[in-house]
Amino acid sequence: MAIEAYCVKCKAKKEMKDPKEGTTKNGKPIVKGTCPDCGTTICRIGAVK
Repeated sequence: MAIEAYCVKCKAKKEMKDPKEGTTKNGKPIVKGTCPDCGTTICRIGAVK
């Protein structure tokens, strides 16, 4: 499952490493993972298709 998200540190879209699905405090779906280059936590808001 290749999920892309924007890395603020690298300033580019990257493919997430170790993505984990969850929800925000108000119940919206979110996917969190790490950037493969710099190791920063990146997230994508919304359901995975």
